[in-house]
Amino acid sequence: MRHRLGRECLYVPSCRFGLYLALRHWCPPGGRVLMSPVNDDVIFFVVLAAGLRPVQAPLHPHDGSIDLDRVPDSDWRGLSAVLTTNLYGNPDPAPELRSRCDMLGIPLIEDAAHAIGSAVAGRPVGGFGDASVFSLSKHVGAKTGGFLAVADPAVRTELALARDELLLPSRLGAELAYAVRPYAEAGVRGLRLVRAARAALRALGQEEREAIRMPLRAGELKQALAGESGLSGFHSWVRVDMHDYRLRPGRTRLRRTERLLAGLDARLDAHRAGTERLLDTTWGGGGTAVQPLFRVPLLVQDRDAAIAALARRRITTGYLYDPPLDTYAGEIFTDPSPHPAPAAWFARHALPADPRRADEVIRVLTASGARPAVWDGHG
Repeated sequence: MRHRLGRECLYVPSCRFGLYLALRHWCPPGGRVLMSPVNDDVIFFVVLAAGLRPVQAPLHPHDGSIDLDRVPDSDWRGLSAVLTTNLYGNPDPAPELRSRCDMLGIPLIEDAAHAIGSAVAGRPVGGFGDASVFSLSKHVGAKTGGFLAVADPAVRTELALARDELLLPSRLGAELAYAVRPYAEAGVRGLRLVRAARAALRALGQEEREAIRMPLRAGELKQALAGESGLSGFHSWVRVDMHDYRLRPGRTRLRRTERLLAGLDARLDAHRAGTERLLDTTWGGGGTAVQPLFRVPLLVQDRDAAIAALARRRITTGYLYDPPLDTYAGEIFTDPSPHPAPAAWFARHALPADPRRADEVIRVLTASGARPAVWDGHG
């Protein structure tokens, strides 16, 4: 990653953990952070855990990127940082955001969890911010690990010390579970027991989502915000989908991650080829350049019907972020977007398709008669 980015990198057990480190290092307590409302709710809770106030940005309707021109001057003046999303690998306008942050004297932090291999203005995503975070659970498929990359190599030592203070000790049970998980998942898929397995995980408390968004639990969240900031107070929200997010990695995790990372270029080539085919369809939106996207946000009129059609062919649709965070959390917990309609429209119609299964997705959507969604300027 140091070679790819030209930046000093620090290994972290998860992207969310690396983002927390960055926010605590660069942002003053009580600061305000501009972010996308179409994002994983875990990231929203990471911002809150860092003692910061999320400010939701307006978005472009065709790809969910930040619409910089529609952020009010009043919002710019009150910010402590800008957090990009690079949703599904589509880059946010990093050069323009970098310039604006420099004018304001605030840090730019890039969430590049979906965007290993994506580029903007001839530079890799993650090469513009004061800090950037990457996930090895996404393109690499390691289901663990990530990197925190920094523009100033002098801060790496301080960040490494902060990381080590926050890490929890490695557990033998967690390492064994990680070791057998790929084989168990392969068996579940082969026996077509996915629904039964998910029900068992929910019963064991290992899967907290029954809908797209996790339960907000507003009363408990108010109590957490009234206490001291930090991961411990927000652990029940930040851990969702990854209970080992702050666990010190053992040898099994590191060895598997290293092996999978060695195949990254081949994976990126496959993602880029599938992305090109999907963007060339009637649902492709037409406003996105070809990148090795983690998921391609096809724009479909009746998304629920499309998801059901794909599910009948054992193609699972994940990484949905609907409703937007300002609708999900409300004004008590976040500053809403001044122009919410494009984000709400995009969140309602975006169908994140795995580019490695592009041909299957295209066949299913064509056979089901899925119609493209077209933004009319009003939502």
